[in-house]
Amino acid sequence: MTEPRINDRIRVPEVRLVGPEGEQVGIVSIGEALRLAQDSELDLVEVAPMARPPVVKLMDYGKFKYEAAQKEREARRNQTQTVIKEMRLRLKIDPHDYETKKGHVVRFLKGGDKVKITVMFRGREQSRPEMGYRLLQRLAGDVTDLGVVESNPKQDGRNMVMVIAPHRNQAAQQAQIVERKKAKAAENSAEPAAEVQERPLAPQSPPKPAPPSPVEADQA
Repeated sequence: MTEPRINDRIRVPEVRLVGPEGEQVGIVSIGEALRLAQDSELDLVEVAPMARPPVVKLMDYGKFKYEAAQKEREARRNQTQTVIKEMRLRLKIDPHDYETKKGHVVRFLKGGDKVKITVMFRGREQSRPEMGYRLLQRLAGDVTDLGVVESNPKQDGRNMVMVIAPHRNQAAQQAQIVERKKAKAAENSAEPAAEVQERPLAPQSPPKPAPPSPVEADQA
């Protein structure tokens, strides 16, 4: 995005001027627009250079840039961060190891992360790429309810690589689950304190009368 032209960098005889609140001032000379900007202690910013005449607006450009940067940071903060995990398989993997590694892939996808699956070939195994393809397709089929193949299997030197991504709503669902768990934990931690504050005090027994002194007993 090119930097907008401001103040004396605007080189046109006339402009369509917009006020600081978005009100339409009308077509004025560039000199008049600059005078109004100076009187109001604002910047004159070209917002539509391709219009005829160009559209300019009175604004505090420094404040505008600051607020735009704040909004961009907030948007990045609210975005769900997708992490790419990696899982390596041997071509001649035994059933137990396959189930273990598949379990890891399932856990990653449930967490909203992408998974890069790499099948590593040894020696003469490189002449059998179709076996690696079948292994990757088998794994993709076993986790099809959690993820979808984002990058089809392809040869990468001595390896074959495939990327599986969680379904679109998987990451959002995981974020909601985390937020619910945090809210529940906060409620649980607040309940004991509330119970202590609301528990009524136990009634106190009236004080026992003191025994009479020996003098009072003789007088009686």
